Amino acid sequence: MIVDKAIYARGERRPIEGDVSDAFDAARAEAARDGAAGPGGCFVWIGLHEPTEEEFANVRDELGLHPLAAEDAVSAHQRPKLERYGDTLFLVLKTLVYKDATSDIEVGEIMLFLGADFVVTVRHGEGNPLAPVRARLESDTELLDLGPAAVLYAVCDEVVDHYGVVTHEVEVDIIELERAVFRPGGPDVTEDVYSLKREVLEFRTAQDPLIPVLQEIVRGRVPECRGAREYFRDVLDHLLRVDGQVDAHNELLNSVLTAHLALLGKQQNEDMRKISAWAAVIAVPTMVAGFYGMNFDYMPELRWLYGYPAMMLAMVTVCVVVYLRLRKSGWL
Repeated sequence: MIVDKAIYARGERRPIEGDVSDAFDAARAEAARDGAAGPGGCFVWIGLHEPTEEEFANVRDELGLHPLAAEDAVSAHQRPKLERYGDTLFLVLKTLVYKDATSDIEVGEIMLFLGADFVVTVRHGEGNPLAPVRARLESDTELLDLGPAAVLYAVCDEVVDHYGVVTHEVEVDIIELERAVFRPGGPDVTEDVYSLKREVLEFRTAQDPLIPVLQEIVRGRVPECRGAREYFRDVLDHLLRVDGQVDAHNELLNSVLTAHLALLGKQQNEDMRKISAWAAVIAVPTMVAGFYGMNFDYMPELRWLYGYPAMMLAMVTVCVVVYLRLRKSGWL
């Protein structure tokens, strides 16, 4: 569905009445009247959220978008990338949403089509609604004067800033796992560690491919964005900082998992030592009882009046001695 559509001329928003075709016709008429188009001039920004093929067909036909790019925009599930189809740039961004209830990271997508006088944004998932981005641009006339490149920058900046928020949430989860690992008598959190490692891997899959895309823009290899290179450099700096934090989180999770498995192994060894120690204590009366359970006619102390209590006392004494020695050595 179409979430919002507007013409931006000389840094000002002008509403559009009618359908998509009317929007482009109005923008072209506006550009012809003002004698301006492209950067610093007049362009259309149409925002869509999870459009169907029929809904996107009007935009595709009106702008002559490449069928492969149009198919990607509708079906989603693309990796972050920057491609050129004729005079149109096609950029894919991954959005991330942290779910407090499950500590999961939900991945969505934003696709952008950029031309000389238009921007089309297609959003999939709940992440990074673009209404705040529009409001920010509409309040910054100087930035909006850069044309479609300003929209591309603002969307990238919003997505990367939210990466930082998710990074902080992941860090909080790691701290909680560390506390659980080193808490005496704590639960087995092996599954939780692996689950969080999967989330960090998904995070890396979303943000890693975006780094070379922004580097291409910052190096001036994307003509449409050369006027906004300084802005994209700032986004790239933030993304590289996030990339370093994600790497650190992955290494820290490896360390947490190693420590947890080591502690589990230590606990298992202690349990086995205790079991072995008690087995040694119980072995003494078991051995003596085994001898006197053989039912021979001639055995020591069988006819002695104090034979039974003496034997019981001897077994208890030996068991206590063995117990004390094992306790002193740390086995019990």
